[in-house]
Amino acid sequence: MEYPVAQPSAYQTVHDYHRAWTSGDIDRAMDRVADDIVCRAPGVDLTGKDTYRDFIAGFAPALTGLADIADFTDEDRVALFYYPQTAATTKAPAAECFTVRDGKIIESVLIFDRLSFGPPAEA
Repeated sequence: MEYPVAQPSAYQTVHDYHRAWTSGDIDRAMDRVADDIVCRAPGVDLTGKDTYRDFIAGFAPALTGLADIADFTDEDRVALFYYPQTAATTKAPAAECFTVRDGKIIESVLIFDRLSFGPPAEA
C-alpha cells in the first residue's frame, strides 16, 4: 500500500527557498522552484528556472546580511518583506510575493529600489 506524500505548505516552500538562497545555497533554493517559473522584477521579466537561477546566483554573493520585516500567507501565495543587506545598503527594503503550486514556486513578483543597491554615490 502506498501512502500519499504530503506536500509542504506554501509557507514552508517559500521560507525554505528564501533561507537557502540568502545563505548562499542556490542549489537547495532551486529545489523549491518550478522549471517554468516567472519572476517579475524591476526592469525585467525572467522566465524559466535557469534564467531565474542566474539572477539569484548573481545577487547572492553580494548579500552580507538579512533582516526580516514581516511575512503573510494566503493559501498558495506568500509575501515576504525584508532588508537584504549589502555593502551598498542595510536599510533598503525588498518585498516578494510568491505563488506556489504542487510544492514549487511558480511565480515571484519582486519589488525593490534598484538604485539603493548600486554603488554608493561619491562625495
